[in-house]
Amino acid sequence: MNTLKSLQGPMRVPFLILTPACVVVGFATAYLQTHQFNWLYILLVLIGAVAAHITVNSFNEYFDFKSGLDAKTEKTPFSGGSGTLQADPGLEKKALILCLTMLGITAAIGLFFVLVQGWQLLPLGLLGLVILVTYTIWWVKYPTLCLVAPGLGFGILMVMGTHFALTGTYSWTAFIASLVPAFLVSDLLLLNQFPDVEADRCVGRRHFPITIGRKASSILYAAFLIMAYLAVIVGVTLQLLPWFSLLALLTVFMAWKAIRGARMNAENIPALIPSMGANVMINLITPALLAAGVIIGAFVG
Repeated sequence: MNTLKSLQGPMRVPFLILTPACVVVGFATAYLQTHQFNWLYILLVLIGAVAAHITVNSFNEYFDFKSGLDAKTEKTPFSGGSGTLQADPGLEKKALILCLTMLGITAAIGLFFVLVQGWQLLPLGLLGLVILVTYTIWWVKYPTLCLVAPGLGFGILMVMGTHFALTGTYSWTAFIASLVPAFLVSDLLLLNQFPDVEADRCVGRRHFPITIGRKASSILYAAFLIMAYLAVIVGVTLQLLPWFSLLALLTVFMAWKAIRGARMNAENIPALIPSMGANVMINLITPALLAAGVIIGAFVG
């Protein structure tokens, strides 16, 4: 029990709430198409998605400990890792076993849906597994890949994978909806990299706050937030999303404050923390509002 409690650090349990916030968008687009819920499939999708999130979190903790990055990072409530392995190096092997176990659960559930819904899910699932295993050791060395990988995983792959698992098909509606968490989650990781610039540079990482600086990256952060909201507007305009999807725009005022805070405090990490917190809330609330709007649209449409 003590080991399990300790491993909650590498799992980064408080951050796992991001997973249902993204998966629910896929639930909503599937309901819009089928007007029914398969609760067993929904449960399996959620378990697989949470297992995938634990996999990438624990791999990140494991490799950051092995590289020495954990000892160099300036920890904030939203970045810098849990410090669990640094405090108790004896958990290293158990953390790796946790990674591999969660990876196995993710792969097994993915394989189940490939068998029952179709092989078309396989390429998407394989790409997802590759990202889970290689993100910390490869993607983070290339600024553009490091930027898009989180959104690709939590947005496009997770939402469209959920939609396919529940319907057996892909759709443009699921794709346009997936762009919302895609831009938001990439932005979440981008802003959380601001405090880690010096430490990440020491271990060979190359993300945009390192390569172009925090000030320029704050402009990129603003652009990605704007594109998340534009995705909703474009989806509604093209009649791929119901009008009620515009509920997702309710967080735009919170986003504006986060953009201003990131711009003004890009070089002042303590002052940046409120914007980082607002960024987390935007990532949780906006997809949930989008999903609610899609489901309401399915009922009234």
